[in-house]
Amino acid sequence: MKIAIQGELGCFSHEAAERMLRRCTVVPCARSAEVFDRVESGSVDAAVIPIENTLAGTVAEHADLLVARDVFIHAEYLLRIVHNVIALPGVTLGSLRRVMSHPVALDQCRDFFRHHPKVEAVPFYDTAGSVKHVIENSLRDSAGIAGKQAAREYGGKILRSSVEDDKRNYTRFFLIRKQGRASRRRGTAGFRRMIPRGANKTSIAFHLKNTPGVLFKSLSVFALRDISLSKIESRPMRGRPWEYVFYVDFLRGDDEAARNALRHLGEVAEFVKVLGVYPAARTA
Repeated sequence: MKIAIQGELGCFSHEAAERMLRRCTVVPCARSAEVFDRVESGSVDAAVIPIENTLAGTVAEHADLLVARDVFIHAEYLLRIVHNVIALPGVTLGSLRRVMSHPVALDQCRDFFRHHPKVEAVPFYDTAGSVKHVIENSLRDSAGIAGKQAAREYGGKILRSSVEDDKRNYTRFFLIRKQGRASRRRGTAGFRRMIPRGANKTSIAFHLKNTPGVLFKSLSVFALRDISLSKIESRPMRGRPWEYVFYVDFLRGDDEAARNALRHLGEVAEFVKVLGVYPAARTA
């Protein structure tokens, strides 16, 4: 299977893709929009995208694209994020003057830079991309911070492993596929043909009119049926200032209670989109 990811080969999305789908062919993309373009066009079979990190929160662009594009979540995976300082073979930790990585990764490794005050933290566009840049340009005073996959991919040497401040650092990834036309035509009922076996978790997005008590009414459709929510958050709605899309994950698959809750929600919401029904990842 061809699986699109955002980022360079060796990034954490690459690692997640290979853990979710053995023997897949990973197709790196420069931008997130390109990942979704490839899924919708059919040039790849699916994509693996990060959606949420336990420290940095939701990947906002991916949340927006899940609503805007014709894709469906088929699985989730929790990847333990282990950051490593990776340099050219032969380089020592004491010779480093700069360490590059994605700004989020740098922020998760503050203790390393506090203990090495002479090393400058340099923001870079990608974790694995920073290692690729160091190795390809033979930079002997620099290193990148990335996963072990990047060291294997580019022939780098790990100078210091597990430099992240919080060892309970996980990223949640989604496996997404193209949603067919028939599924779109059938609305909230049309997604059922795409649900994988063992699905017990659902992700949805919905928009509410700004009327008194409407959020209470929307959440009561789940409470009345004893459906547990595992996540709720809001995101600004593009083109409609001060209006919001609510994202909810609930711990139920495609059963009668879930279907009734979605129908009930449709009565109080302006729109409801089922983003995916899938097997919940094992708790980290």
